[in-house]
Amino acid sequence: MKYNKFLKHLSFWFPLLTLTSISLLIMYHTKYISNIYENNFIKQIIWFSIGYGILSLSKLLPIKSIFKYSKYLYLLGIISLILVLLIGNSINGSKAWLSIGPISFQPSEIMKLFYTCYLTHLVCNTKTFNAFEELSLLIKVFLLFLIPTVLIFLEPDTGGVIYLLIITITILLNSTIRKRWFIIIAIIIAILSYSFIYFYIYNKELLINLIGTSFFYRVERILDFKKGLQIENALTAIGNAPFISFNLTKVGVYIPESATDFIFALSSNVFGLLGPSTILLSYLILDYYLISYCQKISKKEYRLFGYSFTSLLIISELINIAMNLSLVPIIGIPLPFLSYGGSGTITLFMYLSLLFANTNDKDNSKNKNSSHKGKVHKKAHIPVGQHYK
Repeated sequence: MKYNKFLKHLSFWFPLLTLTSISLLIMYHTKYISNIYENNFIKQIIWFSIGYGILSLSKLLPIKSIFKYSKYLYLLGIISLILVLLIGNSINGSKAWLSIGPISFQPSEIMKLFYTCYLTHLVCNTKTFNAFEELSLLIKVFLLFLIPTVLIFLEPDTGGVIYLLIITITILLNSTIRKRWFIIIAIIIAILSYSFIYFYIYNKELLINLIGTSFFYRVERILDFKKGLQIENALTAIGNAPFISFNLTKVGVYIPESATDFIFALSSNVFGLLGPSTILLSYLILDYYLISYCQKISKKEYRLFGYSFTSLLIISELINIAMNLSLVPIIGIPLPFLSYGGSGTITLFMYLSLLFANTNDKDNSKNKNSSHKGKVHKKAHIPVGQHYK
């Protein structure tokens, strides 16, 4: 039993420590690429230290209160998104950072955590007995999704919008809402998509008047994703990499944004093909562990939170790797626990801390114990006057 328990813990800690260690080695390497990456190594050590510190405190988190009052966290997130548009710092054309003294953070990152907590709590605690109540819940969910989506879109941060969409879809698909609503939503999305494509091909001027030149330019850039220095150099780095190498100081193919969006390709510069292979294997082990862990959570609210986080993690991995291989457009989605960044990294560890805090929740433990006792009682009970052979 102890050996099996050790293996279960190992299947979480081994891939997580592997990913964060690879990240630190690559951050050390980036300072030889450009002066703008000079402090990445030290900063990433700080982010990971804070993250592991948060994870170690999971047993102390009042998870029941966090979900109960999550609507206030959601409102706090909305206020921070409004503030970032008014007084935020602009970096690389995106006004997405708030500064409090020497500390800068990205509100859209922490917003996805607050949004997950509140939406999970709302959906799990709203009873729907008929079509009207289901429609009412869907309207509430849509409004809760729309407000932060618009604010994040205005920054602009396409990746942040996709995060919220993944969370919303995961929670709704695992709710008690009947599937016919998803068919209706899919039909509406299909009609809107067809209309957009039609106008894009046959009447671009009208489309520009409707959505504006800025948004139209972003669409054009996304559709033309196979061209550009980033993609070409990323593919060159992966294609020309040896099976194994260790080049911490030697600079290979230059890849713009290599510390964030293209760290997967950069790993082949540093470690050869062994780098991407190790990353893929680590994600596979970690994702499998999280899926298995979530399936064993008895309380639906916490289980749904876990599914949302795991979906967010897996889809982020798939999109980022596909970006590096020129399979999907570059939409600013970093690799979890690997790419450089403070707000994103700390938010991921906060997700993990909340996920593991559920095992310490008293109500969750009571549910497990009561269900277990109920089963034993049922087997042990023999009505008076009856005899069993």
